[in-house]
Amino acid sequence: MNNRFAVILAAGQGTRMKSKLYKVLHSVCGKPMVQHVIDHVSSLHIEEIVTIIGHGAEKVQSQLGNRSKYALQDQQLGTAHAVMQAEDLLAGKKGTTLVICGDTPLIKAETMEALIRQHEEQGAKASVLTAYVEDPTGYGRIIRNADGFVEKVVEHKDASDEEKRVKEINTGTYCFDNEALFDALKNVSNDNVQGEYYLPDVIEILKSRGEIVSAYQTDDFEETLGVNDRVALSQAERTMKRRINEQHMRNGVTIIDPDNTYIEADVVIGPDTIIYPGSIIGIGSRIGNDSIIGPNSEIKNCVIGERTVIRQSVAHDSEIGSDVAIGPFAHIRPASQISDEVKIGNFVEIKKAVFGKGSKASHLSYIGDAEVGMDVNIGCGSITVNYDGKNKHLTKIGDGVFVGCNSNLVAPVSVGDGAYIAAGSTITTDVPGEALAVARARQVNKEDYVKNLKFNK
Repeated sequence: MNNRFAVILAAGQGTRMKSKLYKVLHSVCGKPMVQHVIDHVSSLHIEEIVTIIGHGAEKVQSQLGNRSKYALQDQQLGTAHAVMQAEDLLAGKKGTTLVICGDTPLIKAETMEALIRQHEEQGAKASVLTAYVEDPTGYGRIIRNADGFVEKVVEHKDASDEEKRVKEINTGTYCFDNEALFDALKNVSNDNVQGEYYLPDVIEILKSRGEIVSAYQTDDFEETLGVNDRVALSQAERTMKRRINEQHMRNGVTIIDPDNTYIEADVVIGPDTIIYPGSIIGIGSRIGNDSIIGPNSEIKNCVIGERTVIRQSVAHDSEIGSDVAIGPFAHIRPASQISDEVKIGNFVEIKKAVFGKGSKASHLSYIGDAEVGMDVNIGCGSITVNYDGKNKHLTKIGDGVFVGCNSNLVAPVSVGDGAYIAAGSTITTDVPGEALAVARARQVNKEDYVKNLKFNK
C-alpha cells in the first residue's frame, strides 16, 4: 500500500452561516463538521493529516487536538492556495494525498477509501470524487474521454450547451499523487476575476502534461453536500440522522418512529432496546440491551445498563445501572450514579448523588450531593438540603434507611444503617443506625379555638 496523506480544508469563516462560530465547528448530530471529517479520514490508514486553519484557528485546533498537524492560511486566497500551506509538511513525500473540505461531514469513509483505491489502481496523478445529479446547475461538470478518464472539469458558467447537459458533477474532493500535486501547485495562476488560486486548475495542469486523471462516482449525491449556510446545515442534519437511525435499526434496535427520534453520532445502543418517539439520545451515550427509552426522554452522555426504563425524563452525564426504572418526569443531573434495581419516580431530581442497589425515591423529591445506600426508601417530598448559600455539603444515608415523607436532611449529615426518619422531620444532626429520628414540633390541639375566634362572634 502506498503512503497516504490527507489535507483537510478548514480555514474559511463561512460568512453565509451568519454566525460567530466558525463554519466547520457547527455541529451535525452532536459533533462538529470537521470532527466528522477527521474521524472518517482517520479510519483510512492515513499516515499524516494536515488541517489547513485560518479563521478560528485556535478553536479548530482545540477541537481536533493532536489528531492532526496544522498549517495556517493567513489569507483565504482559494482552495489551491490553502493546499499550498501544507507544502512544508508534505512536499517531496511519495504517496497519495486526499484533499477534502472540513464542511463535508456526510462523506463516508467507505467512499473515501474507494476513491483512493481506484486512484492508485489506475495509476492516476489526480482523481476527482464525482456524483450524478438530476439538476447540475451551478456545479462544475466532469467531461470524460472515450476511455472513461477525465478530459476536463468545466465550471457551469464556462460550459457549452452540450457540456451543461452532463449530469456528473465535481464534488470538490480529490486524490493526488503527492509529489505531482505540489509540483503542479507552483504553476497555478490567480489570473481570474476573484484573484484566487483554485485547486481544479491542478487538474488542467496535469492533463496538459499528459497525466491520467481519474474520476470515482459515488452513488449517493447527498453524502457530497458541502455546508455553506444554515439551510444546508439542516439538510446535513436530516441526512445524518436518518443514516444513524437506520444503522441502529439494522443492529437490532427498535425505533418506533425514526422521523421523530434524534440520536447523535457515536451513540451505542444494545439490541432489543426500544426507543419511543420524541426521544433525544446525545453523543457519548451507551445503552445496554432490552432497555426502553421514551417517549420524550432526553439522554446525554450517559452509560445505561440493561433492561432499564426511562420514560419522559432527562438524564445527563451520569451512570445508570440495569433494571432501573426512571420517570415519568424525573431529572438525573450530572455526576449521578444510579445502581441496579433503583426506582426514581415522577418529579424526582437527582444531582451528583450515588444511589445504592434497590433504593427508591418514588416521587416529588430532591436528592443532591448525597450518598444513598442500598434498599433505602425515600418518602414523597423529602429532600437533601445541600446548599448553605456558599457551599454544597454531603448527605450520607446508610443501607436500609427509611426516610418518611416531607423530611429535610440538612447537610452535612449522616443517617446510619437501618435508621428511620419520621415523616415531616428536619434532621440537622447525625442519626445513629437503627434509631428513630423525630424532629418536628409536638402537635397541640386547641379545642373550641375556631368557634371562639373574634370574627365568628
